[in-house]
Amino acid sequence: MKVLVVDDSAFMRRAVSQMLASDPQIEVVGTAKNGREGLEMAKKLSPDVITLDIEMPEMDGLTALRRIMQECPTQVLMLSSLTTEGSHAALQALKLGAADVLAKDVSQVSLSITNIKDDLLTRVRAIGAAGKRRPTRPTSEGSSSAQPPKYRPGQFDVICIGSSTGGPPVLEKILAALPDTLTTPVVVAQHMPEVFTKSMSERLGAECQLRVVHAENHMPMESRTIYIAPGGHHIHLNKMGLARWELLVNKEPFEALYKPSVDALFHSAAKYTGSRTLAVVLTGIGHDGLEGGRALHARNGVILAQNEETCVVYGMPKAVTENALIAASLNPDQIAVSLQSLAAAPAARAG
Repeated sequence: MKVLVVDDSAFMRRAVSQMLASDPQIEVVGTAKNGREGLEMAKKLSPDVITLDIEMPEMDGLTALRRIMQECPTQVLMLSSLTTEGSHAALQALKLGAADVLAKDVSQVSLSITNIKDDLLTRVRAIGAAGKRRPTRPTSEGSSSAQPPKYRPGQFDVICIGSSTGGPPVLEKILAALPDTLTTPVVVAQHMPEVFTKSMSERLGAECQLRVVHAENHMPMESRTIYIAPGGHHIHLNKMGLARWELLVNKEPFEALYKPSVDALFHSAAKYTGSRTLAVVLTGIGHDGLEGGRALHARNGVILAQNEETCVVYGMPKAVTENALIAASLNPDQIAVSLQSLAAAPAARAG
């Protein structure tokens, strides 16, 4: 697997290159110190994956990304600062076509950079392998032979969505399509740091008809609301009384690989809402959501999965699909149609 490293910091270029080179299956074919050089080298070297910094002189990462996607489409992993500004830029990068984002703490970069080694290698391997299997970038309109299932208003008490690599643009597409007549609350567990999930909540709030909230502990779950789990924490459903639920936001289970954990969310839904749960598993590395999906399936909860053609990485949806836990494998547009079927018809206007 050939990787091109683009960063204006000589230290970062060296550190990232050394981490990548520790994997015998990865070859660092070049390094570049700004977006202009990176674009030229991407055309010349045809790497499988590009790691791309955002803030760089001459040509910044977002401009370079836009040009790369137009002129030589490649799997791109953005390296973004763990700041509010960095998180906004990272979400924009994902919308422009980046496969994933890896956050770096610029305030302690020399101390913490090697701590991201395992995460870096996992992501590069996954998006590189996905790119080799699929020669072109996925599109949210990818075909699917399945007809999106239709449901009835009031059929479910909650919609739970699990998402990881490549998820934010898909979430935005699906959630922005939901009408304000959808009363079923939506709870989202997206694998991202907390500053990123906060920025994502703000972005979705500007795009969606429903209210979007960055969830907090003991927050009552209300209708017409989308709750985004804060990164670094798990989100759980908890019963408060007859047909009333709250959200618990904490760090249990501590041993979970991802925070928020889709498994944790799905397990709590299996316990409290069971067959009145509609769960959705979107693009992502690994199999988070499989064990929780099994628990939901045992309680007759309904699970939809994103189809392979439209996933940046077909890991999480593949796990629930291959274990026969899903009602349908759908593209994002079809998932939106299924969720829209839960909304009440708009009230007729007088006169």
